[in-house]
Amino acid sequence: MVRISNSTDTPIIIGTETEYGISIKNVLEQDPVAASTLVVNVYKDSNLKKVTWDYEQESPFVDARGFMSGGENQQPDEEENTIINDVLFNGGRYYVDHAHPEYCTPECTNARDVVTYEKAGDLILHLSRIAAEELLPAEQEVIIYKNNTDYKGHSYGGHENYLMSRQVEFDDITKGMIPFFVTRQVIAGAGKVGSENGAESAEFQITQRADFFETEVGLSTMVARPIINTRDEPHADEKSYRRFHVIVGDSNMSEFSIYLKVGITAIALKLIEKGVIGSQFDLVKPVIQNQMVSRDLTCKKNVLLEDGRRLTPIEIQRSYLDLAHKHLQPHEITSVMEDVMAKWEFVLDQLETDPMSLDQHLDWVIKKRIIDAFIERHSLNWSDSRVRMMDLQYHDIRPDKGLYARLKKNGRVHQIVDHAEVVRAITTPPTDTRAFFRGSCLQKFSGDIHSASWNSMVFCTDGSSLDKILMDRPHFGTKEVVGDLLKNCTASELVEAVLSSNANKE
Repeated sequence: MVRISNSTDTPIIIGTETEYGISIKNVLEQDPVAASTLVVNVYKDSNLKKVTWDYEQESPFVDARGFMSGGENQQPDEEENTIINDVLFNGGRYYVDHAHPEYCTPECTNARDVVTYEKAGDLILHLSRIAAEELLPAEQEVIIYKNNTDYKGHSYGGHENYLMSRQVEFDDITKGMIPFFVTRQVIAGAGKVGSENGAESAEFQITQRADFFETEVGLSTMVARPIINTRDEPHADEKSYRRFHVIVGDSNMSEFSIYLKVGITAIALKLIEKGVIGSQFDLVKPVIQNQMVSRDLTCKKNVLLEDGRRLTPIEIQRSYLDLAHKHLQPHEITSVMEDVMAKWEFVLDQLETDPMSLDQHLDWVIKKRIIDAFIERHSLNWSDSRVRMMDLQYHDIRPDKGLYARLKKNGRVHQIVDHAEVVRAITTPPTDTRAFFRGSCLQKFSGDIHSASWNSMVFCTDGSSLDKILMDRPHFGTKEVVGDLLKNCTASELVEAVLSSNANKE
């Protein structure tokens, strides 16, 4: 194996993973596994049919608290691997995760790029849906929702990932991020009609996921879900980095919500790396307070801190923002971070004055505004099944059917990126992370690639032997570093060049 690596700095690297809800209209019995397999497999580019996902370096049962959890990492056989996995030209991944199609963005260095590539994922799912329907009977229709619940007791995730220094103690992350996540939902929530999982009843709440979190810290993502997930699977040099895997957020339709969600979280983690956030925001019974915050549409109810203080979610979020202004040095603040901080302050000010004034910005407010209007127009109550259908329809990715999509088309929601950028991101990787190397290799050398993963590319240039190139630093493999090499060489020459470079470093 050969290794691509670079400096030991810890840059901002962010990615998201979205599990979509799926159903097929006019079938006798729903089979979400078969439906998910259909939409993923039908999208796969013909040039990439034989490129599989490399599971060798995956370790989902390693716990950041220092032990291995019980469980077996079951890997699909080669045929199944080919069917359920699609490594994308944009450097991302598209695959079947249990009963859901899942899209993972490529690695990004800023919140704006995350929005671009996550929205590209929504388009990929839509294109998959159209292609899949061509293989189905005329009366059947594939419906895909970017939400987090089927209203039958099942919840599925919208996950985030942030690269961090391995030197940061996991306990410090836990202390600093639990209060941040409990209060972040007033910005990042996708809105939800009703309640689930035996939680206290509610007509409408801020987040779709609060009812499904039952513990503070843990490894599981499907049962007894924790606010802080302890999966220690860095997909990078494990001696230098950790990947902080966030499962507590909602899947967002609003570009503005996605932008702030990942942007402010990356900033909060930077503050933890700097050691300026400790236990000063520790909450009493955070799981219970997480559900309470979700049900407070005024955002004014106090949460109780361990030191006896009572603060609103807005006040706690503002405290994190104030620490960012105080402790982040000018050279550390990129133009995107500066914009995130300005929008963070704007949202907190509006939430403090009138949350409903953000009905072009935040998902939960946008959704509540249109449902309020629907209820008033038809003289309904919140328990009416049509109201719940409105909730689902907000997340429908079909441009002509989804409520959010129609609002966007009519210019009634705030956008962060241009549609042309999103379309381009379907097939074009970011230029400033290792996703550039991955995506470019797939486009140019697909016939010479055996498999790929987040931190490796396996080449088979002579038809027999395999050469694995490790990419253990996500900020390497950029266009600036490898662009000319990729443009001017064959697959064999590329592998030889990397081998030689590695030998010279040793």
